Amino acid sequence: MAKRAIRIYPDPVLRVRCPEVEVFDENLRRLADDMVETMHAAPGVGLAAPQVGFELRLCVVDTSVGKDPEALHVLVNPRLRSAEGSELDFEGCLSIPGLTEKVKRPKSIRVVARDLDGQELELCSEDFEARALCHEIDHLDGILFIDHIHGLRRDRVRRQLKRLTRTPTAAAV
Repeated sequence: MAKRAIRIYPDPVLRVRCPEVEVFDENLRRLADDMVETMHAAPGVGLAAPQVGFELRLCVVDTSVGKDPEALHVLVNPRLRSAEGSELDFEGCLSIPGLTEKVKRPKSIRVVARDLDGQELELCSEDFEARALCHEIDHLDGILFIDHIHGLRRDRVRRQLKRLTRTPTAAAV
């Protein structure tokens, strides 16, 4: 396993709608392992392939941040099958360091995906895990959490993003 560099906003790969994975091989497994290591080292609760520079529908989510192996989900070609309820809570993103904002997300979801062997799986989730899964699936469609912010809060976020993209540390990462 190897830790990968996380792409930082406004890297164009973060806005790509990723194609589906068609080949389930050792390269996909290695990338997934690297993404898990990168996510835990950050530390974060989710990471999508575009965030490490790969245009693939692959994401990893672990709301335990490495403390509970059962909490780790590696999802290939995930799709949101259903969503219920809604809640407004803070989100951040490893690709937009230093910025958090309230985002409305479903309270509970059902996701269908494939595992690393290509076998179909279904995952029902709620609350924080549902939020994390929605966030990562959005990444696979080139959508960032900031795209869900509206009104005066969006104006404030735009100003913050301008400051972030002008800082030498944001450009160097």
